[in-house]
Amino acid sequence: MKRTKYIFLLLCMVCLTAMAQNNNVLDEVAWIVGDEPILKSDIEMQRLAAEYNRTPIEGDPYTVIPEEIAIQKLFLHQAALDSIEVTEADVQGYVDNEVQRQVSIAGSERALEGYRNMSMREIRAQVTRMMIDQYKMMRVRDKIIGETSATPAEVRRYFKDIPKDSLPTIPTQVEIQIISQTPLVTQDEVDRVKGELMEYAERVNKGESFAMLARLYSKDGSAMNGGELGFKGRAELVPEFSSVAFALTDPKTVSKIVHTEYGYHIIQLIERRGDKVNCRHILRIPEISSAETRKTLARLDSVANLVRTEKLPFDQAVFLYSEDKDTRLNNGLMATTSAEDGTLTSRIRMDELHRAYQDIALAVEKMHIGEVSDAFTMRNRNGMPACAIIKLKNRIPEHKADITDDFQVLTNIVNEKRSEEIVQKWIENKIKTTYVRIKDDWKRSGYKYNWLKE
Repeated sequence: MKRTKYIFLLLCMVCLTAMAQNNNVLDEVAWIVGDEPILKSDIEMQRLAAEYNRTPIEGDPYTVIPEEIAIQKLFLHQAALDSIEVTEADVQGYVDNEVQRQVSIAGSERALEGYRNMSMREIRAQVTRMMIDQYKMMRVRDKIIGETSATPAEVRRYFKDIPKDSLPTIPTQVEIQIISQTPLVTQDEVDRVKGELMEYAERVNKGESFAMLARLYSKDGSAMNGGELGFKGRAELVPEFSSVAFALTDPKTVSKIVHTEYGYHIIQLIERRGDKVNCRHILRIPEISSAETRKTLARLDSVANLVRTEKLPFDQAVFLYSEDKDTRLNNGLMATTSAEDGTLTSRIRMDELHRAYQDIALAVEKMHIGEVSDAFTMRNRNGMPACAIIKLKNRIPEHKADITDDFQVLTNIVNEKRSEEIVQKWIENKIKTTYVRIKDDWKRSGYKYNWLKE
């Protein structure tokens, strides 16, 4: 199912265009599953998509791909039997994200429309159908698997029976306490940024394109898409931005200047849809002077020296000096979402730390447990400049999964293994009771399941 889901998402723009232009290839029905045909063009489209995305296909693509499509049809047929209903509202967020992703790749909505030879309405409708099918298949799979949770005894038995070389390797993990401060932004710099935004708003009011100005001047990642954020609920936006965005009623007007933790914004409404809003914005970020950065680094170095000389415990220093709202009330302890069970954990993998906080990772690599770093500059979770000192609380070296320290990892492996066995058994039984016809020149060896049953 994981690969099935990925294959669906590989229906990329280039391949759709290529298939539309390949008019000299006569289409044909390669398979029939139940009463649903699998066309040669369906198979070719996914083969080209995998090729374009450099996604390796293990085996003959003309065996692997049609079998994957057939499995999808089994799940969708079961969804119909179970009367599983999925509406556009259920997948709206996923559709918004996928359409936004495609627009970002193309550069603009107009470029995407030209590239796909489809209107934005048609593109959105196609993505919606795809996401609805995906959601139905996930619902069927969840129903098939049911409540599958290995007991501690089963996990211990699995750990005992599996060869040690087959156990997963747990990368190096660290636990870090942090004190961070943001250098002061001068009032002159704030006034300069506000003046820029007021100028942009005036230009829009005189007829210039808000989207074009966003592309030219916004410091947000949405700039390449004309500042468009896609449909968002109130909880998906920071409160200061949300209150202004949801108060807008006229797409022709520009909001007042809004200050958030990311910087200063002006906003333009695009469309309201139920309890979600789609808007554009221009973000400008005040610059921090090198003098203010040096002052902040010096203050934090003084704090570090107090901790090192045992005049001030690090935990107390966090409460007195840290401005990081995510860690200040937790003794500065950084946390991440566990890939194993989705809970917050203070154990952060070094590879993840490098991706999220490169400056912190570089400092940690040189430190011993219990050591406090010198002050350094970094980017906080919002991408904003900040200064920090850290204490390395613990380091867990890379190791093979252990029943004591990594019990949840092993539990998830057992649960996943059991789930896959249940799904495979269901597919085998479903094939036995489903009409399947494969055209003679598509009957090949190498299928995972027995489709060529008598």
